[in-house]
Amino acid sequence: MSELFEKSIRTLELPRVLELLAEQAVSAEAKARCRRLRPETEPEEVLRLLDQTDAARQMMGLRGSPSFSGVKPVAEALDRADRGGSLNPHELLTIADLLTAARRCKEYFNVDAAEKTAIDHLFLSLHGNRFLEEKIKRCLPDEDTVADAASPELADIRRHMRSAQAKSRQILQRVISSPSYAKILQETIITQRDGRFVVPVKAEHKGDLPGLVHDISSTGATLFVEPMGVVQANNEYIELQAKEQKEIERILSELSAEAAAHREDIQWDYDALVHLDVIFARGQLSYKMEAARPEVRRDGVIYLRKARHPLLDPKQAVPIDIQLGDTFDTLVITGPNTGGKTVTLKTLGLLTLMTQCGLHIPVGDRSVISVYERVLADIGDEQSIEQSLSTFSAHMVNIVSILREADRCSLILFDELGAGTDPVEGAALAIAIIQRVRSLGARAAATTHYAELKTFAMTTAGVENASCEFDVETLRPTYRLLIGIPGKSNAFAISARLGLPADVIEDAKAQMSGESVRFEDVLTQLEAKRQALEKKELEAERLYRQREEDARKAREFREQMERAKDNARSRGEAEAKRIVRDARAAADQVFQELSDMRKAQAKADRALNDNEARAALRRKLNEAEDAISKHDARQEPIPKPSRPIREGDLVEIPGVRTPAEVVSVGKDGTLQLKAGVLKMKAKANEVRLIEDDERAARKKNPSVSIRQNADRALRTSASRELDIRGLETLEAESVVENFLSAAVMGHLDTVTIIHGKGTGALRKAVHAVLRRNKAVKDFRLGVYGEGESGVTVVTLK
Repeated sequence: MSELFEKSIRTLELPRVLELLAEQAVSAEAKARCRRLRPETEPEEVLRLLDQTDAARQMMGLRGSPSFSGVKPVAEALDRADRGGSLNPHELLTIADLLTAARRCKEYFNVDAAEKTAIDHLFLSLHGNRFLEEKIKRCLPDEDTVADAASPELADIRRHMRSAQAKSRQILQRVISSPSYAKILQETIITQRDGRFVVPVKAEHKGDLPGLVHDISSTGATLFVEPMGVVQANNEYIELQAKEQKEIERILSELSAEAAAHREDIQWDYDALVHLDVIFARGQLSYKMEAARPEVRRDGVIYLRKARHPLLDPKQAVPIDIQLGDTFDTLVITGPNTGGKTVTLKTLGLLTLMTQCGLHIPVGDRSVISVYERVLADIGDEQSIEQSLSTFSAHMVNIVSILREADRCSLILFDELGAGTDPVEGAALAIAIIQRVRSLGARAAATTHYAELKTFAMTTAGVENASCEFDVETLRPTYRLLIGIPGKSNAFAISARLGLPADVIEDAKAQMSGESVRFEDVLTQLEAKRQALEKKELEAERLYRQREEDARKAREFREQMERAKDNARSRGEAEAKRIVRDARAAADQVFQELSDMRKAQAKADRALNDNEARAALRRKLNEAEDAISKHDARQEPIPKPSRPIREGDLVEIPGVRTPAEVVSVGKDGTLQLKAGVLKMKAKANEVRLIEDDERAARKKNPSVSIRQNADRALRTSASRELDIRGLETLEAESVVENFLSAAVMGHLDTVTIIHGKGTGALRKAVHAVLRRNKAVKDFRLGVYGEGESGVTVVTLK
């Protein structure tokens, strides 16, 4: 990479974007690699980098970002361990943290994913070493501690140390507790000096307590004495301390040797994790910038749709469309100062460099970027007092260098080409420089104020005008780039709006040549027509989008209703068949019980009753099946009761085989009925009174116990879980209502509804149904292990 290319990279502010990229990385080495990133010049390499960024962004959208928190350099420590050195606890824990990060990345990666990505090989290349990781962390809970569990010998040594320490403290405790020593002690405490337990003795009584003096206070009034009875215990403790340190050094050496044995795998994991950290930083930056992948080409064509400069506030930046290299190879951008010309040039150059670095760029769909071997820019005022360079001279030094390096694989950007000198000469130079760049085969974009360059662009094939739009009414630029239209300086209009006298402006216009005036008038007319056409185009586009949206909504609604109708029909039929199937299964179980009872009992009359009960039950099941399959079955006429219905009577509702108890009779004759957990109201002429003799017969009839067994079978078969993922909202509401009804009939206390996470629309619909249903006592989202926000746990009354 040439020095001029490197300078252009700084001019276009790529390092600032790379600093934003480094902020997304976690490990220090990954941050450094982000800052060192430079544009690739081979299209295949650019495509590979973009594929990696795509894969990282896709994985982050599905599973979040993997953790790289424990990725720290370990090469130096592993080299020392490989040479036989012993690593300290900090270095060993750093290796363990790296192994933990490698293991978590392996767990993060979904090996069974159907679609393969450009970074799968990096995940698959990770080794990890859970045995060594857990061994280090078991032996070293933190940097300052070696655990007793590190070895049996260390545990035994520390047990003896605690014993010796306790023995010393017991002897000293007797000394400070003894009344005979109360007068000679400065304080009744036990302390340590040089690792040995001592007691503070008054200086005037130093001979009254036999022992070794280890220290004297700064005033000389206190001696710290180790009583003779404690010396042996303290000596034993000191010896054990030396053994402990020796065992710790042996443990650290053993762990270091194991780490050295896996040196290559651990170093490989570090490099792979740093590489993944950089890739996922690119994916994270893509999310942060709301960026997208452009189409990469080799033919020099650039087409940026709704492009934004990545360093501008996205809420304030105005998206622009830029074209270059297709029907024209040179773009001449004109317009007033502060109109956005320089930002347009920088956006063009910076987005090209970002793409060649493997980064997504803030553009719209179907944007195109070509790969260039060099992007050379002359932007900004580079006058230098030290080098005696004026603005014009500084620009010309850059341009000379650019012309030396430019070729057909170059993108050249000129800001204010030919400025800083005589306008006539500057315009001539600008045209000559553009012609030279075109002859070299390079693609170029230049900003200027010269009318001569506008005319040159209009009359030269392969050169196109562009302008930065300016609102004369508000004296503010709109920052929109208009391809194919030369820009106006708007100097007269701006001056008039700012209060310059009209006669001065007229004098100024008189100084212009007739050709220049006519040229400006033509530009004014073209601009007015363009704005009118643009308004009509925008209105037509709005109406077209509205029509398409209305048509799409109508299609979706029609398809949704068709699916809901089909699903409701099929689910209703399936539910009816399931009820009959479950009832038949319950009946078969009862039949088996009755058969066993018949074999156990020898009386013929009991056997006859069993057969009659079986026949009656089969008849009722056949009737229930006929009622389900034939919805239009006619209801039998309700016989008139022999007496008025009273509280406590049993009645039967036509079409429902379960008798209901009359709870109360209203003044208007309305009956309050109760059938199991269900309560309802009905008129007297809508129910059939179960007469006293029939009621007595029902009590004797064994079919009642058979029906109870069937109820228990239904309750047992009621499902505790419902999966509605993939259903439409209307369809899901109907299914949930049926599921809750079945759960209530099955006497279930708690059920689970699986609706998935997604957009949350299905979850909101389910919660709305639950709030309306009177059988629901409470409901909540699932917790960790239950499905979290993808399920709702419902408590029934």
